[in-house]
Amino acid sequence: MTLTFNELRKIKDQLPHGAIKKIATNLNLNEETVRNYFGGANYSKGEAVGIHFGQGPDGGIVTIDDTTILDMAKEMTEEIHSNN
Repeated sequence: MTLTFNELRKIKDQLPHGAIKKIATNLNLNEETVRNYFGGANYSKGEAVGIHFGQGPDGGIVTIDDTTILDMAKEMTEEIHSNN
């Protein structure tokens, strides 16, 4: 899957409080690894997980090998919008 960095950040910014921790717990990952997925850069505490950043419009191009984290994030934001 390919999207822009700004699109990825928009999804992250729409997550409810505690969502990063919930995703990390559900997938047995470090919270910093989930943050790195959304553009963070704390590789001393977290890892890179199947996501590649490149230069391009709208903050750059992001190529995602494994959409599991992204799918969970989208599901969480959709739940919020459907409850409002």
